[in-house]
Parts: sequence; structure tokens; C-alpha cells
Amino acid sequence: MVSPQMHTPMYYFLCHLSFIDVCYSSNSLPKMMIDIFSTIRRISIVGCLAQINTGIFLGETECLLLALMAYDRYVAICLPLNYTVIMNRKVCTNIMVVLWVGNFIISTIPMIVKPLLFCGDNKVDHFVCELIAILSLACGDISFHKTAIFVFGLFTILLPLVLIVVSYVCIIHSVLKIRSGKSRAFSTCTSHLTVVLMYYGATITMYMAPANTYSSKQKYIALLYGAAMPALNPLIYSLRNSDVNEAYKKYFNKFLKRV
Repeated sequence: MVSPQMHTPMYYFLCHLSFIDVCYSSNSLPKMMIDIFSTIRRISIVGCLAQINTGIFLGETECLLLALMAYDRYVAICLPLNYTVIMNRKVCTNIMVVLWVGNFIISTIPMIVKPLLFCGDNKVDHFVCELIAILSLACGDISFHKTAIFVFGLFTILLPLVLIVVSYVCIIHSVLKIRSGKSRAFSTCTSHLTVVLMYYGATITMYMAPANTYSSKQKYIALLYGAAMPALNPLIYSLRNSDVNEAYKKYFNKFLKRV
């Protein structure tokens, strides 16, 4: 039986975040692990492009989801009396449907409109198929794809980050007015802020760099949001969340009583 607290919108969004992390790591880590222990490190062009599109789709979805989670915390702390009305189950479900479907369409448009062509050296200095790295191998004019990266980056990375900053400025302003319970109010946000700082820091460095140039050192940055973050997210949200810790204690005590 699931604890009643786990039915709040925050945990509904966490379920989607967990699903994204599982899919993100499954998209690239198995092939990367095989390559580490293999002398022949190859991937087909179709497989590489599929890995790129899947990664972009999941990455854009996570960026927007983190912004949505910040808005959820803003409503919960700044507008607590209207929280159940604004963030009701139907609204959250509709938002997530639009988020998933919209990002899937957006992430596939550039490759459909102007597919990448390869005609030379197809060796890439990276652990996985990353769009920035693959563009350095493409033949012909790639200005369309660089423009697409910049435009989509504005709407899926920088704009959500601005919304997160604005949400937390309002949250901090409201919390400072509270006479008691400040630590509990802030504790509900620390996990999310930790993930935001790590994830957005890595993606901005990777995709919003001047002229979208690729450096071999960036492959280590890609490991942060491609491998480290999916593994760390469950720990960050679990260890820093009192509701999750209480739920663990409750079920652990029940288990001990049965034993």
C-alpha cells in the first residue's frame, strides 16, 4: 500500500523523471559498456541517429519537467490554498501528455527536414552518439542544424532555467516571511535545486556554447547528464526528502514486525 503523501503532484512528476532517467541511461549506457570491453567499437548510422534523436527527446523533456517541478514547488509554497485547484490530477496529466508528445515532434523535426549526410571519416571522439560531436563529421552545410540547436536550446534549456530562477526567487521571498517552518519549506526544494544545478550546468556547457563547437573534453561533460545524473537522481531525491524517508522507515518497521 502506497503512502498517501506519494499521490501529490510532486511525486507524480518524480515518477516521470525516474522513467526519463531509466530510458536515458538505457539509450546509451549498454552500448557504451560493450564498447569499453571491446576492441571493435562500431555503431551503424541508423543506430547512431536513433540514439541521437532519443537522447535529444529525453533531454528536452527532462529540462521542461524540471521547470514544471519548480513551478509546482512555487504553487505549493506561495499559493498553498489554491494548490489542489491549480495542480490537480487532470491538469498534471494533460501537461505531461503535451510535454511528451510535443517534445517528440520537436526533437524529430530537424532530422526529417534536413537529414545529416556522412561521406568522410566516420570516427568520433566520444563515448556515445552525441549531436554536437556527430555534426563535426557531417558533410555539406550544417548551419541549419546549428541554428536548430540554438533555437531549441533557447526554448528547452534557457527559458525553463529562467522560469526556475523566477520560481525560486518567489519561493525564497515567501519563505522569508514565514515565522516558523522555514527549514521544512526549504527542505522540499533542496533536492530539486541540486538536480537543476547539475543538469542545467552540464547541458548549457554542452549545447549553448558559442558557435556550437565541439571539443573532445566535452565528452566527459556528457557523462554527467547521460550517466551520472540518472544514477544520482534517485539518491538525491530519496535522501533529501523527508516523506520518502518516513515511507522507508514505515515499511521497514512493518517488515521487521513480520519477521
